[in-house]
Amino acid sequence: MTARNPTDRPVDAIAIVGPTASGKTAAALALAEALQTHGGAEIISIDSALVYRGMDIGTAKPSREELAAVPHHLINTLDPLQSYSAAEFAKDATWLISDIRARGKTPLLVGGTMLYLKALLEGLNDMPAANTEVRQVIAQRAAQLGWPALHAELALVDPATAARLAPADSQRIGRALEIWTTTGRSLSSFHQSAKASAPDWHIPVISLEPTDRRWLHARIAQRFDQMMAQGFLDEVKLLKARGDLNPDLPAMRCVGYRQAWQGLDEGWNEAEICERGIFATRQLAKRQITWLRSMPQRYVVQADGQQLTATCVQTVAFNLLQD
Repeated sequence: MTARNPTDRPVDAIAIVGPTASGKTAAALALAEALQTHGGAEIISIDSALVYRGMDIGTAKPSREELAAVPHHLINTLDPLQSYSAAEFAKDATWLISDIRARGKTPLLVGGTMLYLKALLEGLNDMPAANTEVRQVIAQRAAQLGWPALHAELALVDPATAARLAPADSQRIGRALEIWTTTGRSLSSFHQSAKASAPDWHIPVISLEPTDRRWLHARIAQRFDQMMAQGFLDEVKLLKARGDLNPDLPAMRCVGYRQAWQGLDEGWNEAEICERGIFATRQLAKRQITWLRSMPQRYVVQADGQQLTATCVQTVAFNLLQD
């Protein structure tokens, strides 16, 4: 596959995105290696889980060797007790892109947290700060009615946001309802307003997408099995043993960790934890693909092209950089 730069402007960075388990890390590392003869590259992670220290196995974090091979940013920067927003990512990534380019290298934005990428490319409006009282009321109603019921309520006042959220996505459903309650405006309206003042980036998006969804499902299952074999449950037990973490923190709500934490609390066996973790990861991948398909400007590379995937990514990237 080839692609050409549709403008005369130089590329600010290249994004390599895709659903979980689609091969983004391997493709990015191969591209970074190929770019060593063109000034080099550095990787900026677009991943809401990789920012956390001590969460290595369940996030499929790049190995020490991979992290050492190419400079990486926004990995292992926070304690799981902390939170990290899309707005903070956009601010950090903006500075990193400028810094990497100033050193003559190509920034590679790599990951699958689509809200982070959206915040960087389109900007985010100045949404209201968290309202603890309203948030508590929403949480109490969710405890009585269930999050799917609140998801249905959200669909009435903000159908655009509800359409992209799973009925059990308590964190984002709660935030959207909180914004509606405190401002009378939908979360999607804030996002639409932000587009008018979007940053003037030229960041092409290369998207790794499978032609056969069964291939991706098999990859997800295989990777979760490998994580379990590598000691994922022991990793979660260590996090629980700290005593200062809880399952409602953003870090512990990451896919896989949420199911493992709940399973350990409720006495599930390993097979059930694995089954539920795989199901949740597949649901995440489905949402990621939906996000990607809403970006018509992306360059699609066949993720299930096996060894050809990295070559295709390199071809697209070099054409974009050289035009």
